[in-house]
Amino acid sequence: MSPSERRTLTLLFALGVIGHLLRAASGAAAATPPFTLPLETAGDGDPLAHRDSARALARPLAAGERINAEQATPAELARLPGVGPALAKRIVADRQIRGAFGGIAGLDRVSGIGPAALARLAPHLRFGNVAADTAAVGGDVAIDLNQAGVADLDALPGIGPARARAIVAFRDSAGPFRQVIDLKRVRGISAALFDRLAPRLSVR
Repeated sequence: MSPSERRTLTLLFALGVIGHLLRAASGAAAATPPFTLPLETAGDGDPLAHRDSARALARPLAAGERINAEQATPAELARLPGVGPALAKRIVADRQIRGAFGGIAGLDRVSGIGPAALARLAPHLRFGNVAADTAAVGGDVAIDLNQAGVADLDALPGIGPARARAIVAFRDSAGPFRQVIDLKRVRGISAALFDRLAPRLSVR
């Protein structure tokens, strides 16, 4: 066999080996599902923690337990009999827009709540600011935007003297607030700050 024939055979052999290796690698890649994540990272957070949180929110009300309708989150309100997630969100949205309910009768303004629902919910609800403008709401004070002075507003979390003066100045120039959500029209009141303040405010 001549040297040139030997080189040709060597080259063909090498190409055959390379082709075999490429086919083997391609088959192994096809056998492995793409984008596979380990079990422990495929979920979002600790599944046991999520399960415990869901159980806590879904638990039925204890005997004598009452939920403060003026402060409760949608998840807390959804624990009430006959109140699902959608209605719970409507209750909170109404409270943020129109202010405190002031009592069980105030819930009648929420779409989806009628006389039968009011009777069913009354034993399980409490209303922290029903007595007067300064009645306690879970330890905080429900402030009437149309009566509060600079000092009252300054006491709210996230307001401070400058924003308190801006609220009073806005009220003096534009007239009384007609609903709590009007507070968003005041310069310096962001959506996030309003959402934090709304349960502590009322308009009368």
